[in-house]
Amino acid sequence: MKISIGVSNRHVHLKQEHLKILFGEFYELSKERDLIQPGEYASKEYVILKTSKDEIVKVRVLGPIREYTQVEISKTDAYKLGLNPPVRNSGDLVGSSPITIVGPMGYVDLNEGCIIATRHIHITPKLEKELGLDGIKTISVKVNGEKGATLNNVHIKVNDNYAYELHIDTDDANANLIKSGDTAEIIK
Repeated sequence: MKISIGVSNRHVHLKQEHLKILFGEFYELSKERDLIQPGEYASKEYVILKTSKDEIVKVRVLGPIREYTQVEISKTDAYKLGLNPPVRNSGDLVGSSPITIVGPMGYVDLNEGCIIATRHIHITPKLEKELGLDGIKTISVKVNGEKGATLNNVHIKVNDNYAYELHIDTDDANANLIKSGDTAEIIK
């Protein structure tokens, strides 16, 4: 079972309240380009991620607005920022790392909200059943190539609106010479 890979760089998801603080009262995100997942897009807006140790500039905001603010970084980014965020599924933010997000109009100090995203597969319920993955929470995938590897603990995220794709972060991609559009094979 082959699956296309999407490499996810550091990014931020914002709730409306924080968008207003960072960019202004009546500000709306501007779409730069659509992402593979339906309805999601890379915006033209960027923020700065800041800690007492360091900062990372030009971190893209992804749209649309969410019900929560979440910062997704790699372990390499975490070292730079002096953080130790947990590896989590999107939205699982309780006890995650604090971080400050700086925009052109203001800043937001999050007490929690910074994570390293799990490796995960987006899949529809129909395709999940067709591939015999229903009821399975995590799987492994095999990546071929010069630095091929088996990636374990890949979470399965199911939704009727998902496009079938594996998401990994830049650390996984760099370690295995993977780029967006490469393919992997699902191992049950």
